[in-house]
Amino acid sequence: MRKPVLILLRHAMPAADSAAEPSTWPLSAAGSAAAAALAPLLPPGAGLVSSNEPKAVQTLRAAAGGRSVPTDPRLREVDRPPEAWSADFRLARRAYVEGRVPAGWEPPAAVAERMDAAIAAHRRAGDALVVAGHGMAFTVWLASHGLIDDPGAFWAALRLPDLFAVDDAAVRRLG
Repeated sequence: MRKPVLILLRHAMPAADSAAEPSTWPLSAAGSAAAAALAPLLPPGAGLVSSNEPKAVQTLRAAAGGRSVPTDPRLREVDRPPEAWSADFRLARRAYVEGRVPAGWEPPAAVAERMDAAIAAHRRAGDALVVAGHGMAFTVWLASHGLIDDPGAFWAALRLPDLFAVDDAAVRRLG
């Protein structure tokens, strides 16, 4: 079996704070431990890049044994207006990845385009690349490449953290 060339790492559980924007949340202690447990699944010597959001950077740093993690803001989560703290936040996110884009949210095609550019900028021929980021952004990117059949179901099944190997024909959960 050849090693995967692209690995997507969804961030671990953040320390959510209703008074702060989700893009500023750090990892929780449990999230840090869960991220560190992924270390054996990452290819040794793989390239690393993360969204610039703290929870993503901290997830990859923990999973990569404290290695330095470069960031790229093009890997951030979907841009959207501030939301009220609500138990039904998952409904709007699932609608988004299924193509029902709420007013003011970044178009999925724009998310896929910026992620394509970021991944291309950090990939090195023949080397594995681990990309740390976010559930909605990863889902719409994978869907834009025809790699998942049901974006809503894929997104709903994501874990915190989660790890996927991606090649030209398939997406495979690791661990």
